[in-house]
Amino acid sequence: MARMVQEEGSSSVSSSPLQFFSLMSLSPGLGSPYPWLREMKSEERGLCLIKLLVACANHVAAGSIENANIGLEHIAHLASPDGDTMQRIAAYFTEALADRILKGWPGLHKALNSTKISSISEEILVQRLFFELCPFLRLAYVITNQAIIEAMEGEKVVHIIDLNSFEPAQWINLLQALSARPEGPPHLRITGIHEQREVLELMAHRLNEEAEKLDIPFQFNPIISKLENLDVESLRVKTGEAVAISSVLQLHSLLASDDDMLRRNSPSVSKNSNSVHLQRVLQMNPRTLGDFLEKDVINMYSASPDSPSSSSPLSLATSPKMLSFLSALWGLSPKLMVVTEQESNHNGCMLMDRIMETLNFYAALFDCLESTVPRASIERQKVEKMLFGEEIKNIIACEGLERKERHERLEKWITRFELAGFGRVPLSYHGMLQAMRLLQSFGYDGYKIKEESGCLVICWQDQPLFSVSAWRFRRYS
Repeated sequence: MARMVQEEGSSSVSSSPLQFFSLMSLSPGLGSPYPWLREMKSEERGLCLIKLLVACANHVAAGSIENANIGLEHIAHLASPDGDTMQRIAAYFTEALADRILKGWPGLHKALNSTKISSISEEILVQRLFFELCPFLRLAYVITNQAIIEAMEGEKVVHIIDLNSFEPAQWINLLQALSARPEGPPHLRITGIHEQREVLELMAHRLNEEAEKLDIPFQFNPIISKLENLDVESLRVKTGEAVAISSVLQLHSLLASDDDMLRRNSPSVSKNSNSVHLQRVLQMNPRTLGDFLEKDVINMYSASPDSPSSSSPLSLATSPKMLSFLSALWGLSPKLMVVTEQESNHNGCMLMDRIMETLNFYAALFDCLESTVPRASIERQKVEKMLFGEEIKNIIACEGLERKERHERLEKWITRFELAGFGRVPLSYHGMLQAMRLLQSFGYDGYKIKEESGCLVICWQDQPLFSVSAWRFRRYS
C-alpha cells in the first residue's frame, strides 16, 4: 500500500489532489502527510480539511478514540489559527473534538484546564471587538431601535428592559432618535441586566451623560445578575409604563436541560453508518467549499422529521426554564419584545448533527472576517479564539447544563413564543431599509437582509446567520 501511495504521489497535485485521502485518514502507519499537501491551493486544502474533520468527528461520535487521534494528528499538519478561512476553522474544531475526548477522562481534563482563567472582562472585550469587526450587532440594534420607536409612538413613559446590557451605542442612538420625536421625548427608563457591576456602571454613566445633553428625562436601573438567575420582580415595572424588552443573543442559553434526558435518549451513530457516510464523502468530486458544505455534507447529516430535535410543541415544551422565563416576561404585559438569535440548529441531540450545523454556520462567520480583516490582526484572532472558538467548543464538547450555546432556528422561536402567549409583530420595511443603509455606509459587501414570516434574517452571501423577530403581549382567549 505504501508503494502504491508513493507511485500515485508522483502525479501532479492539481490532477488529483484528493485521491489518497482515504488511505491517509484511515491508516495509522502513514505518519506525516505527504509534502505535496502543503503545496495545495487553498480551495483544495479546504476540501481536504473538511473531509478529515468529518471523518474524525465520526470517530469521536462513535467513541473510536484511536482513529480519532490519528485524524487529529493529520489535521494538525494542515490547520492553522492564522491561515486561511478553512485552516482557522479546522484549528478550533480540532480543539473542540479533542476537548470532548478528554472529558472521558475527567481527572486528565481538569488537570489540563486547572490553570485556565475565565475572565468576564475578557469576554466583554471580545464582544466589543465582535461589535466593531462584524456588522451583525449593529444591524440588530438598528432594527430593534426602529421597532421600539414605532411601537412607542405617542407613549409618555417608556421602560426598556435590556437582557444583556453591555453596549451603550444601541441606547445612545435610541435616545437621539427619541429626542427628535414631534411630540417630544418620553420619560425613559432603561433596566440593564449584566453579571458585572463595572459594565453596568459604565453603561449608566454614558447614558445619563447623553440624556442630560439631549434634555431627556431618563433613569437607568442596573441589575447585577446572570440571565438564568434573574428575578423578574427586580425589574420593578410600574403601572402606566409602556414596556419594551430587548434580547440580543441571550435566550438560547436558557435551553440547557438539567437532566441529561436528551443525551441518554440520543442513539449513537453505528459503525456501519459511519463507514457508509465516510465512503460517500471520500468518493465525492471536489467542488467549491460552499457547494460541498451546503449540498452534500449538511444534507448527509441533517435531522430527519422524526428526530428528537424536531420542532414539535412537545419537544419545545421540554425546557421548563425557558417556558417559565417567557411566562414571567409575558406577565409584564410588554408592548414589544425584540429577539435576536443565531439562525442555526446547534441544539440537536445527535453529535454529528451539531457538528455539521456548526461547521456550516461558523464557516460563514470566519469568512466574514476573512473578507474585511487582515489575517494577522490581533483583534480578529481574539474574536475567533475567544468568541467563535469557545462557542464551537461548547456546542461540540459539552452536554447538559454545561452546554449553553443551544442556538435554534427562527421557526422554533416562533412556535415557542406563540406557545408562551406572545403575538408576532411584523418588522417594518423602514427598519430593514435603515439596516441596509448601515451596511452601505460602512462599506460592508456580501451581507444581505431578507424578510421571512414578518421577521428579518441577516445573511452572509446566501447563508442565514442571525434572525430578528418582534413580539407583543397577547391575552389568552
